[in-house]
Amino acid sequence: MGARKNQLLRILVFILLLLQYCLQISLTLVDAKTTVHVVYMGEKKYEDPDTLTKSHHKILSTLLGSKEAAKRSIIYSYKHGFSGFAARLTETQAKKIAEHPEVLRVIPNGILQSHTTRSWDFMGLNYPSPSSKNLLTESNMGKGTIIGVIDSGVWPESESFNDEGMDPVPSHWRGICQEGKKFNSSICNKKLIGARYFVKGIMEHFELHGEFLSPRDANGHGTHTASTAAGYFVEKANYEGLATGLARGGAPLAHLAIYKACWLIGQCRSSDADLLKAFDKAIHDGVDVISVSIGNGIPLPSHIDQSNSIAIGSFHAISKGIPVVASAGNDGPTSQTIGNDAPWIITVGATTSDRNLPTAITLGNKQILWGQSMDSGKSNHRFTSLAYSELVAVDSPRVSADCQEGSLNATLAAGKIILCFSATDAQDMGSAAVTVKNAGGIGLIFAQSYSDLLFPCGFILCIKVDFEVGTQILNYIRRASSPVAKLGFPKTVIGNLASPRVASFSSRGPGSLSPSVLKPDIVAPGVDILAAYPALNSKRTNAFEFMSGTSMACPHVSGIVALIKSTKRDWSPAAIRSALVTTASQTGKDGVSIFELGSSRKPADPFDMGGGFVNPNKAMDPGLVYDITPAEYIQFLCSMGHNNKSISRQLMTTASCKRNNHMRLNLNLPSITIPGLSKTVTVTRKVTNVGHIHSIYKAVLEPPYGIKMSVEPQVLSFNVTNKIMSFKVTFSAQEVRGGYTFGSLTWTDGEHFVRSPVAVRAVKFGSNYEV
Repeated sequence: MGARKNQLLRILVFILLLLQYCLQISLTLVDAKTTVHVVYMGEKKYEDPDTLTKSHHKILSTLLGSKEAAKRSIIYSYKHGFSGFAARLTETQAKKIAEHPEVLRVIPNGILQSHTTRSWDFMGLNYPSPSSKNLLTESNMGKGTIIGVIDSGVWPESESFNDEGMDPVPSHWRGICQEGKKFNSSICNKKLIGARYFVKGIMEHFELHGEFLSPRDANGHGTHTASTAAGYFVEKANYEGLATGLARGGAPLAHLAIYKACWLIGQCRSSDADLLKAFDKAIHDGVDVISVSIGNGIPLPSHIDQSNSIAIGSFHAISKGIPVVASAGNDGPTSQTIGNDAPWIITVGATTSDRNLPTAITLGNKQILWGQSMDSGKSNHRFTSLAYSELVAVDSPRVSADCQEGSLNATLAAGKIILCFSATDAQDMGSAAVTVKNAGGIGLIFAQSYSDLLFPCGFILCIKVDFEVGTQILNYIRRASSPVAKLGFPKTVIGNLASPRVASFSSRGPGSLSPSVLKPDIVAPGVDILAAYPALNSKRTNAFEFMSGTSMACPHVSGIVALIKSTKRDWSPAAIRSALVTTASQTGKDGVSIFELGSSRKPADPFDMGGGFVNPNKAMDPGLVYDITPAEYIQFLCSMGHNNKSISRQLMTTASCKRNNHMRLNLNLPSITIPGLSKTVTVTRKVTNVGHIHSIYKAVLEPPYGIKMSVEPQVLSFNVTNKIMSFKVTFSAQEVRGGYTFGSLTWTDGEHFVRSPVAVRAVKFGSNYEV
């Protein structure tokens, strides 16, 4: 009996041990799921890339047990612009390696997205120049500079990338023309001097379909932005007969280097690991400017904690003298939606231009109303007839008035023109057009409060109108016994619009991460921009398309930066940004203040447009600049809560870190923003004279409403030995209104007007940024 009990006890113990073992295996399998993490290590410890890579293997091998396991885990080693690696790690392993003394930050491999002719003349960079001097001619059109474009690749056969008239490849170029699917190394030329692609990070999250595993562009976004920045001259460029003219980039004689890190997954998407590798290679290859029309959505990852791949990559680029221009985002007009808001990035918002595509709507009572359209009829021969058709408004309580999916049926829509009212600002005309087409409709009149974002529908005629015109059409439908309408085709008209206007979609400040940094820095054309596009349809050998977004505004400024860089080789990225911000315009071509196309249609303020609308010719000669060194950016981050370990690794030296609200305000930006003024505050700035050696500048103040503002000294005198001068600006609240009020500080010698936008919020208490 005792032996049987012992046997049962042994069986029970075995079962318990087996269950414990199975539980351990289960827990191990749960944790064993690996995902890509970026292990960021700051500045390079070794200059030799091979030595740096070996050090990465060594660090990871201490965690994984062998160098072979480390090599299998690592998908990228960052070894040119900065130090770090991207590796497949479990959550436990990621937490463990974050404790390593050489590791600054471990970042999960997040996903980012894109921010998606006439415009150059609109900005004053005319070709040929009607005057003897502008930035385009003074800079030799960007000759000798290299613009690195981090985007969705390139369609190299486009005429925008031919190298006729281009100089040889610059001697400082160290890049390659990487081969891949439908992309041979022989494709590169003196215009398109290099191309690479980075896909390992995104493939950890998505399967790619309809893509090229090469630098070739399957999306169109990258081809469009690259040609906008530095496309060569293409005569008679147009989209289906619209906007015909000479297409060119901002710096038509600059060279292009393409870094494909954005992939076609519904829209253009990027991973942090791929983006960082693109920055790493661009720095290595010798680009002079980096243009990136990609960013995060809300909420933003913090550049303070160095968990933002674009902030990290761009910081190391500017530390080596390479300006980085980035898009502001397309989440406007809501405030605090600005992206890419690190203080070392040139952040660009979007505006309209003076080109219009008016399209007639003729009602049955012969009244003619006007909207805008991109449907010329050339892509669909069904549209050649302009006969009157029955007109129906979707205003029944039983169906959706904004033509959402499933809201229409053939009985209501078949063979008719449908009038829809957008219920939200977020809805686009394209989705409504699909609904109308699926229900058998032949045309769409789409009424929306914002009329600045157009799309060609192609399969039906689409015309966009504002609510005022939409309401007039609705009233006609309700009164007429048999309402009909005839839809016209668009025409290209220049100069009859009040312009520029800040686009409704352009993301607005203040920044949510660092409100004391004014963003955006600048605005530029980003609405209905015509530029090169992949000829995915073999019938179109040299395709051009309209696109809108801050993605389109960004390469406009990238091209301008390349022009400035080619004439001002010794200027730092901060000096170039300062020149753009302080010379920007706050008035439109009609002499009236620039308005924003948000819900209130108010005059644009610095959170809408930063310094204002870019003025490239004035930026060539700003008079004074506000310069900033990488070390000063580090101290700013320190004031925002950066830790000592990160600071010391960034500078490769010891550094003390003290959190101080006043340090946030004293970064030498070409703007002043005080998020929470509860008492008197004095802000310090310094300016460098880049104009006449002997010059005297006087201060002109425009205080924000309810704020007392003074400057000391009020006069700055420069000479041969006195090229840099400091001054202090004192603010005190006279009236507490709760919101921001705006003003400016301008230094002028009578020839130059160096204007800094000012934003101040007076508070009594309760502000996280109270000073």
